[in-house]
Amino acid sequence: MQIRRYYKAIKKYISSSNYRFLVNSGYGRYNTMPDAEYLSHKFSAVFGRSLPLKYPQTFNEKLQWLKLHDRKPEYTMMVDKYKAREYISEKIGSQYLIPLLGVWDTPDEIDFSTLPDKFVLKCNHNSGLGMCICKDKSTLNLKNVKANLKRGLKQDYYLTGREWPYKNVPRKIIAEQFMKSDAGGLTDYKVHCFGGEPKLILVCKDRFTSTGLTEDFFDPNWEHLDIRRPTHPNASQAITKPEELSEMLILAKKLSEGIPFLRVDFYIIEHKVYFSELTFFPASGFEKFVPEQWDEILGSWLKLPTNQ
Repeated sequence: MQIRRYYKAIKKYISSSNYRFLVNSGYGRYNTMPDAEYLSHKFSAVFGRSLPLKYPQTFNEKLQWLKLHDRKPEYTMMVDKYKAREYISEKIGSQYLIPLLGVWDTPDEIDFSTLPDKFVLKCNHNSGLGMCICKDKSTLNLKNVKANLKRGLKQDYYLTGREWPYKNVPRKIIAEQFMKSDAGGLTDYKVHCFGGEPKLILVCKDRFTSTGLTEDFFDPNWEHLDIRRPTHPNASQAITKPEELSEMLILAKKLSEGIPFLRVDFYIIEHKVYFSELTFFPASGFEKFVPEQWDEILGSWLKLPTNQ
């Protein structure tokens, strides 16, 4: 079976220029390609049509435009998982931050004896590579943890989707307090804000279960919407409206004020809201919607700056 998949992939690599581009891109073959050219090629490979950078209409098209034209210096701080803590403290208060246990430049600087039995280690400049979720320090393979963190630190996350804010983030490792969650991990509440207005909430659940991640979209009144991403199903059971919904929407509005698009992510732990992260380009603008019309609907909500 594995050999069959291997030959199938080779055949697709030879016959499909789009697939070939995506594979070669993953190996860094186009790292020196100018941003606009790279994004146009990748968009065409993913969506099967050209990227209209001059007159973008859909949500995914406009995200590519923003990567190239909306480059404010403060965005770098906002995507930095370490420095963003200052932004959050200033905007909404430090009470919404998960407690910080430490920050280091390299894995070898970490004194694991000073960390509690449970903690989370992550790089501040990327999206998951190198992360360690430790629930029992006595079982930790420190050699593997350090090796994974070193791989994470080496990743140039900007190159994966040309998301400009990540380009100049000073790379560090941070440790945060392990937060109580259910068996499937923490539930994410991802508030999509357009011009500072929360218009859509994506709920991500069961990330670490055998059945895998589920995704459900809601409007601000908690009406379930007929939107999916192709790779993830809706939850099998109805998701209850959180008591903290209004608080999250108010916070998201404050954090996204004056920004064309910003996704503000939260956790709710024992009825307390915690900040997770800020995202300018969900799925880097390279994931489809089901049904496809939602790409156009979200695109109509996203008003591009006219002073670029």
